[in-house]
Amino acid sequence: MNMHSHRKTLSRSRGFSLIEMLAVIVLIGIVAGIVVNQVGKNVDKGKWGAGKAAVGKLSGSVDSYALDNGSAPARLEDLVTKPGNAQNWQGPYAKASDLKDPFGHAYQYKSPGEHGDYDIVFLGKDGQAGGDGANADYGNWQ
Repeated sequence: MNMHSHRKTLSRSRGFSLIEMLAVIVLIGIVAGIVVNQVGKNVDKGKWGAGKAAVGKLSGSVDSYALDNGSAPARLEDLVTKPGNAQNWQGPYAKASDLKDPFGHAYQYKSPGEHGDYDIVFLGKDGQAGGDGANADYGNWQ
């Protein structure tokens, strides 16, 4: 009988208890949540940087348009399709996809601008004026 009770003790200690498994699952969940949060922040930061760079590219396209036609376009869409008043249009100066920021919002454009001949503004992740971090605005005059 002594041998039989010894086998029972060994078989009980071989597996994990429900509490031990739950503790491990909770710890894995916490670590995964932290990782996902950090990756999400880095993606937004990368998209904001891409939006800022795209403002510079659009600004160059507007300058090319202005050199060919004597003034900046009335709207950004004029970089893609020829407007009726552009006699020397040599475009397209941009693709339609260039007119949207990495977050899917349209760039804000004003001609004449408050900071120069024209203003191009990237409104950040939220698509609203103001904000900081990934929601910060960036203009071609900055």
